[in-house]
Amino acid sequence: MNDTSHTGPALDVTTGDITTEQVDAIVNAANSSLLGGGGVDGAIHRAAGPGLLDECRLLGGCDTGEAKTTKGHRLPATWIIHTVGPYWRGGDHGEAELLASCYSSSLARADEVGARSVAFPAISTGVYGYPSDLAAAVAVDAVRSAATSVELVRFVCFDDETRRLYEQLLTSPKR
Repeated sequence: MNDTSHTGPALDVTTGDITTEQVDAIVNAANSSLLGGGGVDGAIHRAAGPGLLDECRLLGGCDTGEAKTTKGHRLPATWIIHTVGPYWRGGDHGEAELLASCYSSSLARADEVGARSVAFPAISTGVYGYPSDLAAAVAVDAVRSAATSVELVRFVCFDDETRRLYEQLLTSPKR
């Protein structure tokens, strides 16, 4: 029996397109409207099709650090968990806590729908400006410390440089 309170989910990392991941749920780095945007958010909305926008319109937006769930629509994933990361404002405005909350809230939503495998993008590292190395450390720490029934968390990176940051963190002992 896997005691997730002590061991947590298995963690892995890849470079690729999160919209093609064969997992129960993918996480969308969304904006607060949840109505689509650029980067990961735009790619997920395009790949999922117009039904996603229709469903997102019913959710009433989402606050930074929180997460909401929709169906996967045309994606291989059954669920899309939308979370709103913080804008980087120098690091002394609660950014790390808000970013950690994105991961823990997303895993809580995954638990609610029974997802056992979840793929995360590098939340807030695109136009939101969060430094990739700092964001990766927050992501790995937040997932390692989360109380969740999720069995696999995959970090899906846009480029090899970001993947290497995660690989270093995943091979180092828990902090």
